[in-house]
Amino acid sequence: MPTTAPAPSSARAPRWERRKDARPGELLDAALELFVDKGFAATRLDAVAARAGVSKGTLYLYYASKEDLFKAVVRQSIVPLIEAFQHDVAQSSAPSATLLREFFRQWWTRFGATPLAGIAKLVVGESGNFPELARFFQQEAVLPCAMLLASIVHRGVKQGEFRPIDVEASIQLWISPMVLRAIWEHSILPCCPPGFDVPIERFLEAHLDYVLGALEPARGQGRTS
Repeated sequence: MPTTAPAPSSARAPRWERRKDARPGELLDAALELFVDKGFAATRLDAVAARAGVSKGTLYLYYASKEDLFKAVVRQSIVPLIEAFQHDVAQSSAPSATLLREFFRQWWTRFGATPLAGIAKLVVGESGNFPELARFFQQEAVLPCAMLLASIVHRGVKQGEFRPIDVEASIQLWISPMVLRAIWEHSILPCCPPGFDVPIERFLEAHLDYVLGALEPARGQGRTS
């Protein structure tokens, strides 16, 4: 009589049998899903633990509070994206206009078009009740991102690729539409009739036209060398 074949060694083990070092990542994935879906106030730690397949007590071994869990989501999911691009910019010899295009496209691909954009929506919607989280997000994510964009512009001005501008004011003008578009896609857009929105490729191209047009050197102004 044939016996039941043993399960393949590559079969995924139950979550409670997996290595302990895998649990923080699973908890952060579960927390991101619930924060984006329900918001900060409505997310319960026992629901995060259940979605990650662990007990609430296990969650507390890694994160002492919901605030700590939120901060870990930002630090592990968003901050590394900024740091990686900071490294790429520092090492690049590409024209500054190319770096600007890459900045906005990568921002959208890695943040705006992903569930991570739901964190921005959360912060905007709940900052009044949780100002500490808003300040944390500003320091850890918003300011480093703005400083990275500013560094590209300053680089271009120094090399004569861009004309001098009010960098701080311009960055706010350029980032705001991107953030609004990301929040829009996670809130209002799903409720709108088909065809209401402009496809993201057209949106990005138009946005980049405005950004690069504002930076174009005046006629007769050449690259410094």
